[in-house]
Amino acid sequence: MLPRSFYIAAIVLLFCALVLSLLSSISLPTFPVIDFVRISYANTPKSTSFFSQLRFGIWGLCSYDGNGKRSCSFTGHGYGLLIKDFDQKTTVFIGSSWTRGLAIHPVATGVTAIAFGFACSKYEQGPFITALSSAVAAFLMTLAFIVDIALYAFVKQQVNKLPHPGTTTTSSAFWMTFVSLILVITAGGSVFYGRRKDVGSEYPTFSSGKGGFLSRFRKS
Repeated sequence: MLPRSFYIAAIVLLFCALVLSLLSSISLPTFPVIDFVRISYANTPKSTSFFSQLRFGIWGLCSYDGNGKRSCSFTGHGYGLLIKDFDQKTTVFIGSSWTRGLAIHPVATGVTAIAFGFACSKYEQGPFITALSSAVAAFLMTLAFIVDIALYAFVKQQVNKLPHPGTTTTSSAFWMTFVSLILVITAGGSVFYGRRKDVGSEYPTFSSGKGGFLSRFRKS
């Protein structure tokens, strides 16, 4: 069996990764504070016609007007967005292809849940399946994080084309994904190393008799 210390470490790490990944997969509008990319304006006119902040999630987005009032919309994944400058003349467009890739997050969360489930089980092949599913989850989270980076870079590029570009930053879900990725990789490595150590301890050891190999030829 897998050494207890590695087993417990893998369970704890996968649990933390699963919670973070699940929250980022739900994101806004369910949790308005959990988003991937934000566009913020410091000096927004006190009007409902302009937004002071715009937040991107997987299933929709939330905007805050000049009075601080929040408005969220559930669009489903793969939404597009037209952003207007304060002059109402200059616009930029964020295509749906840049937000559609965020749907990888729930898939990675599902695979992480499988890894956590087998880590908690008493199934004989549990450690092997845990290590394998952790590797798959890490791969998917890497893809998801690349999508997050691409979305951030594109939004920043587009917003900077406006006369009043505002500030584009990464947000909570972006970094939660990064931490989840590190945790899953560490958990998978812990299981793999523990399994190798466990297998290594099963090999028989050989010891020579007292006096060495040539002692058997000595005359009594």
